Amino acid sequence: MAKREKLEQNNREESRSLLARSLLTGFIGGLIASILGLIMYYFNFSKVGPTSYILRSWLEAKWTHEWLGDVISIVLTGVISIVVALIYYGIFKKMHSMWVGAVFGIVLWGILFYLLQPIFPNIPPLTELNKDTIVSTLCLFILYGTFIGYSISYDYNDTVVRGKQLDNG
Repeated sequence: MAKREKLEQNNREESRSLLARSLLTGFIGGLIASILGLIMYYFNFSKVGPTSYILRSWLEAKWTHEWLGDVISIVLTGVISIVVALIYYGIFKKMHSMWVGAVFGIVLWGILFYLLQPIFPNIPPLTELNKDTIVSTLCLFILYGTFIGYSISYDYNDTVVRGKQLDNG
């Protein structure tokens, strides 16, 4: 009886640490994606960058066009990405496929560039963006979704396999 209670406690702790690792994955994924988005913006692959969405849509301050605005946007994107990772964790963690993450990234891109576009007044509508911006940002979101999705799914699958090995051996 005591052994079973101990296994259940380990299972709860493992589940919590899996969630914590998933949230960390989201934060890191957001940082990486926003840094790549900023690089794409600086090299004119995209007409919109993370600062365009995170800060410049609501603030007119001069500092949003400087390095401080970029750093704050990168960190805020990481924080927002924690919520995205939590959504993926809750819905798709059991789907162990790279393609689920890629489709998740495409859906996120569609939500941001099409559905949520009206709340970002300084971002042109999708029909007014050039092809370079559309292709670059879509590829970035596919990479982001794949990173978030596959990392969380792999971690979940690995945790389940380790749990079964501990139960059997």
